[in-house]
Amino acid sequence: MLTKPRKILLLIAALFYSLAGVLHFLKPAPYLKIMPPYLPWPLAMVYVSGAAEIAGGLGLLIPPVRRAAAWGLVALLIAVFPANVYMATNRVEAGAAALSPAVLYGRLLLQPLLIWWVLWCTKPAARAV
Repeated sequence: MLTKPRKILLLIAALFYSLAGVLHFLKPAPYLKIMPPYLPWPLAMVYVSGAAEIAGGLGLLIPPVRRAAAWGLVALLIAVFPANVYMATNRVEAGAAALSPAVLYGRLLLQPLLIWWVLWCTKPAARAV
């Protein structure tokens, strides 16, 4: 059983990842810009990562697969980390406005927080002994 704060953060995470995944399909161009050039099939990778985000976000809402979905999102966050590093180190402008180096590197520090978030809000409550 999840506590109320965990349920709220779980719903926010589910919405966040599901919507982010949908954006990979609706607006793939910004994601393509941050793909490191050494990775093959950039458009396919954008779509696969978007589908994984949608699946993970929706999976967070299904109790029997919730924890597996969280670990899947952790794997995804680790897998996309090179794109975030590439974006920061090459000052890639993926959006409408240029981001400062502090924001670009701050995104890298955000990854562990995002990992903690999905694991924390899907952690089962401790059982009474």
